[in-house]
Amino acid sequence: MAHELIIRGGSVIDGTGADAVAADVGIDGDRITRVGDLSGVDAARTIDATGKTITPGFVDLHTHLDAQVGWDPEMKSSSYHGVTTALIGNCGVTFAPVSKANHRTMAELMESVEDIAADAIIDGLPWNWTSYGEYLDAVQTLEPALNIVGLAGHSAIRLEAMGDKSMDEGVQATDKELEHICALVRESVEEGAVGFSTSRFLGHKVPDGRLTPGTWADLRETQAIQQAVIDGGGQGGLFQAAPDMASRRNVELEMFSQGAELGCHVLYSGGAGSKGDGGVAKTEEFLLRNNAGGKRMTAVCHTRPSGSMFGLAQSTPFRNSAWKELMQLPTIADRLQALKDPATKKQLVQRSKETGFAANPALLHPMGMGGAGTTPDYDMGEKNSLAQLAADQGRDPVELYIDRLIESEGRELWNFWAFGGSLENQWAYMRMEHCIPMLADSGAHVGIFTDTDSPTFLLSELTRRQGVYTLPQAVHRITQASANVLGLKDRGCIKEDWIADLNVIDYENLETGYPYYVNDFPHNGGRYIVESQGYDATLVSGKPIVEHGKHTGHRPGTVIREFARG
Repeated sequence: MAHELIIRGGSVIDGTGADAVAADVGIDGDRITRVGDLSGVDAARTIDATGKTITPGFVDLHTHLDAQVGWDPEMKSSSYHGVTTALIGNCGVTFAPVSKANHRTMAELMESVEDIAADAIIDGLPWNWTSYGEYLDAVQTLEPALNIVGLAGHSAIRLEAMGDKSMDEGVQATDKELEHICALVRESVEEGAVGFSTSRFLGHKVPDGRLTPGTWADLRETQAIQQAVIDGGGQGGLFQAAPDMASRRNVELEMFSQGAELGCHVLYSGGAGSKGDGGVAKTEEFLLRNNAGGKRMTAVCHTRPSGSMFGLAQSTPFRNSAWKELMQLPTIADRLQALKDPATKKQLVQRSKETGFAANPALLHPMGMGGAGTTPDYDMGEKNSLAQLAADQGRDPVELYIDRLIESEGRELWNFWAFGGSLENQWAYMRMEHCIPMLADSGAHVGIFTDTDSPTFLLSELTRRQGVYTLPQAVHRITQASANVLGLKDRGCIKEDWIADLNVIDYENLETGYPYYVNDFPHNGGRYIVESQGYDATLVSGKPIVEHGKHTGHRPGTVIREFARG
């Protein structure tokens, strides 16, 4: 039997955690129709995977691509890194359900929390919906390259039910307001949301300085919402949280446990600390307990230290008038030219020595002098912080930072290790049975930093170089295990009759690219893009969307609205 497409001669890692096997993969329409020896079988098209690895497409459980899909349906940079399904609507920040009067409020909330300009959001999306189901319909009309799964967010729902007071500390929903909240949650899940998301993180602020709706909700409200998720979609519906583990850890853990007891699949963002084992043993015990007896709970974490990328693009590690004036120049080239002027440089050095760094130089790690097309150095050996380099060279760190910017022609970026920097603890955290190392935050903080290359970094750095996982283990976490969290049907593994969401990877040469800054958002908004090398092909529903780092023009993504439950 001939096939429309055959991927020949590859090593198949099927996503289950099993070892690789030599096999060809036959594809017809959007389905995998044969896995095995297809020697002598004809195909309309063949992809040569000799010496390459064939995996399921990656499932990113933490993105904020809700706005970006409106003007970038190719969904860069996620599509450069093997992702075929993206979960949007995390951290309670969504655009539905929403009344017309709240359009601007939701756009400004996204700007304040996730660094996407409100004007870009208003002008870049059609805003032709009210309900969550209508929102998903609108997203499908955008013809995304990747599959999309959506969460209904606490911010939108609480604002609709309670109005402006939804953001006031100490104000809880009345019985009538809570009934309205739960009705909106239930309706959203019935209309295709995979579940509900909330933010309790004290850093997520709205423009007037208050915290996002839902931050201060009590356990009475969150438990009622969890029940509404079950009522709307059945056992296993998702309850996602960006928690406040700094000041309300016990409350948050109780909230998670309540959700798991009711039957939600609880998904929360976490990571390891720097003291002792970073809390890994306690977290592992908690997760094991809340996955016993059919309960479901999963933690997601970052794959590498992150927090900000400092340079000449958008962010600097200094807060003084001299740097503010420099960064107000219109382009990176303009800033570089000014930096090369001896008088300007002298002023920057002098003023920065007076005010000091706003970010600890011991946590600033250079990514190398390269630019687009080169591979960054994320300093996993922890030997090249700005403080270390300055001490080794007997130089002032301010002068060293500025000189390296000049030497690199303004290309160099410094990665600020604000979180995830206790490497051994973080690696132990991500080895826990119920942890997914895939918190890429794609679509958020786009001009401050980018972690959209998380799956590539996971496979190239943490798996191939550091041995945190074996390759089958790493692939399993970001394919089958992640698909199971969402309840995806016929996705996440390489099996006959399953959807052909696939990657063909040159594993030994797989690398993440050096982030570069572009102004391609509405109203000339800026962001980082990070490309990759080593993905020979990424297929969504049987169609190659990226081949050898280039988009093909195919945009076959589906807004997934039905999930395996029970």
